[in-house]
Amino acid sequence: MTRFQATAPGKIILFGEHAVVYNRPAIAVPVLNVRARAELEPTTDRDGLQIVAPDLDRNYRLAEAEPDDALALIIRSTLAYLDQSKPPSAILTVSSTIPLGRGLGSGAAISTSIARVLGHFYGRDLAPAELSSLVYEVEKLYHGTPSGIDNTVVAFEQPVYFVRQQPIERMPVARPFTLVVGDTGRVSPTHKAVGYVREQWQADPAGYEQYFDEAGRIAAAARELIEQGRSIAKLGQLMDENQSVLEKMGVSSPELEQLIQVARQAGALGAKLSGAGWGGNMIALVEPQPEAIRAVTQALTQSGATGVIVTEVDGIHHP
Repeated sequence: MTRFQATAPGKIILFGEHAVVYNRPAIAVPVLNVRARAELEPTTDRDGLQIVAPDLDRNYRLAEAEPDDALALIIRSTLAYLDQSKPPSAILTVSSTIPLGRGLGSGAAISTSIARVLGHFYGRDLAPAELSSLVYEVEKLYHGTPSGIDNTVVAFEQPVYFVRQQPIERMPVARPFTLVVGDTGRVSPTHKAVGYVREQWQADPAGYEQYFDEAGRIAAAARELIEQGRSIAKLGQLMDENQSVLEKMGVSSPELEQLIQVARQAGALGAKLSGAGWGGNMIALVEPQPEAIRAVTQALTQSGATGVIVTEVDGIHHP
């Protein structure tokens, strides 16, 4: 019998994290060389769908899943969307090379790959907008009040400029640029960090609205640079400015700041945290030369980064 496969990439937020929850713009880009994978293998077993997730050390049947099980939720939502009253008799195996809990969109990528493979199985090539809408509902489990940016960039596999409750804008990239992603080794507690910012905003609305405004201004300026292929050095400067705002919001950490500083000292044009903060990943903009990439990569590794990913942002639609 035919085995069906689908994948989805990781993602990083380039500009505007946290402020995006408050309707300011953000830019996110896919990280194409780390991916989640879903494989669906039909069986003659009549007991329905078996879910195998080796990375999570889980092996169970859909019928046994708890109501708040994220894998079960995307399966059931997708089946309902495809007008399927019962799951296929099959084994669904889910795996991922995207580090979990590091702000790289692992949850959105896993959900997207599952929805995609179910679409393949039933002869439907789900459009990115359809996938994004399905995955957004699951993102609520992970993040409480998700911005929608993870499901958007992962489903479209293109850089996006995103403002909540406004149409998604896919971004052209006039001149590709290179990012080095450094992992602090600490899980980034998205739900807690988002909740913390909300509490601080409620306590000091004027101050935090200023932070959000500044982050939004930076994201808008960055969009112009990226779409026009202008100064890569200026783009790096904007990353540094965004990091300063995130530090004021209280979502940075000593581990993040250490890696950010080391990357800058090694020649990065700019560096900042990416995602919720309090751990997870930082990103550094580097010149697209092997020597420059190697210098920043080695500096991060020597300073305690538990993993380093190099990715090029090129604006091409990849699925």
